[in-house]
Amino acid sequence: MIQARSVSKSFPGVKALADVSLDVAPGRVHALVGENGAGKSTLLRILAGQLAADSGEVVLAGRVALIHQELTPFPELTVAENICMGREPVGRFPGWIDRGALRRRAETLLGRLGCALAPGRIVRTLSVAQMQMVEIARALAREADAVLMDEPTSALPAHEAEALFAVIRDLTSHGVAVVYTSHKMDEIFRISDTVTVLRDGQHVGTRAIGEVDEQQLIALMVGRKLDAPQAAGAFERGDPVLQVFFENVSFEARRGEIVGIAGLMGAGRTELACAIFGLAPVKGEIRVSGRRVEIRSPADAIAAGIAMVTEDRKGSGIVPGMSLKENLTLASLGRVCHGPWIDRRAENETADGQIEALGIKARRDQAVDSLSGGNQQKVMIAKALLTRPEVLILDEPTRGIDIGAKAEVHGMMRRLARSGKAIVMISSDMAEVLAVSDRILVMRSGEWSAELDPRRTTQEEILKFAMPN
Repeated sequence: MIQARSVSKSFPGVKALADVSLDVAPGRVHALVGENGAGKSTLLRILAGQLAADSGEVVLAGRVALIHQELTPFPELTVAENICMGREPVGRFPGWIDRGALRRRAETLLGRLGCALAPGRIVRTLSVAQMQMVEIARALAREADAVLMDEPTSALPAHEAEALFAVIRDLTSHGVAVVYTSHKMDEIFRISDTVTVLRDGQHVGTRAIGEVDEQQLIALMVGRKLDAPQAAGAFERGDPVLQVFFENVSFEARRGEIVGIAGLMGAGRTELACAIFGLAPVKGEIRVSGRRVEIRSPADAIAAGIAMVTEDRKGSGIVPGMSLKENLTLASLGRVCHGPWIDRRAENETADGQIEALGIKARRDQAVDSLSGGNQQKVMIAKALLTRPEVLILDEPTRGIDIGAKAEVHGMMRRLARSGKAIVMISSDMAEVLAVSDRILVMRSGEWSAELDPRRTTQEEILKFAMPN
C-alpha cells in the first residue's frame, strides 16, 4: 500500500531523516517507533504529502489520511463540521450543505469510536482528549486506503483507547493499511503486525512483532539499557502544601507526595487543575502551606507557589513564534533580568542548564515550534520548574514523550516530591498513575468516586470507579 525508498529530509541545522525506507502492506498494522526527534512524525508527514522529501521517493497505492500528534482543529466550527471538513454532503441546491446528513455522518463516525459527543458542539469548548476523538473521526471520514496515526492515544483514557483499537481491527479486516506511532509499548505489542525502529533519523531495523520482545525493542530505540521502573513505595507524609475546598471537590496534597488523579474523558480532571491555576473561575477556597490565597490568574498562582504544565502544549503551553530559551524563561523573567533589561548571558546559561537537566534535544536559539512534540513537552516542564514552585500540577506530563524521556520525567517527579514539593499529576495512562503515584484519586462526573492506594489496587479497579454509574 505504501512504499518509501531512501527518503531523506533536513531542516535548518537538523537532519530529520537519512535514507529511510519503509514498506506497508494492506490489512496490516505497521508500527513506527523511536525516541522523540527520531523522525517518525516527519516521515508520516512526507507519506501524507504534507512535506516534500529532499531525496528519495514515495509510492502510494491509494488514498492516505493522517491523524496528527498535534491537534489541528477548526475551533470555531462544530464537531460535525470538523469531522466532515472537505467532504461535506451536498444539499438539494448547488453550494448548500445538507446539515441533517452532516450531523448523521458525524454521529455514525463518533459511534464507531464509542464517543458520545454532540455533533453540534463547538470544538473550542472540548477537552484535548475530545478533540483527539474528533481528529480520529475526521480521518475515518476520508475512507482512506491507508491511515497514518501519530500518537493517537496520547491524550485518550483507556476506555476511549479501547474503542480506537476496535476501529483499527475493523479497518485492517477490510484491507486498510495502518501506520501507527506510539510510545506506549503495550499498545505496540497488542495491535501491531510489524515494527520499524528509527533512531536519530535513520532506519535501525524492521521486525515482525513476534520476533522481538519489549526490552529488545527499547534497546533498538534508545541504543542503551534503561533502568527498570521503580514502583511507588511508602513515603513520609509531610504537612499539607495544597488544600482545595471547592463546591463538589475537596482534596489536599502533602509535602513529599505525588497525588495521581485518574478518570475518563470529561470527568472534570483538567477543569479542576485549571481552576486551581487561575485559568478558570474559582468557586471555593485554596490554601498553600496553610495560607489562604486568592487566585484569579496564572500570575497569582505562580506568586502563591503553584506551577502547572497544561495538557495542550500547542494551545496553552508553548509560544510558537519564540525560541526555546525565550519559552523557558517566559514565566520567570525576574531571574534573568537586571531592572527592565534581559541579561542575555544569564538567559543563555539558564536555558542551557534546563536543556541539559531535562535532556532536551535542541539548541537554545532554535524555534520552539520546530521541536518534536516530546521535546516541546520537556520545555514546558522546564519552564514550570524555573518558577520554583511548592506545588507542581502536571496534566498529562508524558503525553507524546518517548519511553526513555518518560523514565526521566518520572524520576524527576520523584526527586521533586522527595525534596519537599507536592505534585499533583493528572494522567490518562493508568499504568503511569499506578507506577508514580503515592495516592490515587479517581474522578467521575466532576466528583471524587474513590481514593486508592497504588500498592493495593489495579487498573481494572481504577476503571471501575471511573466508569459512569
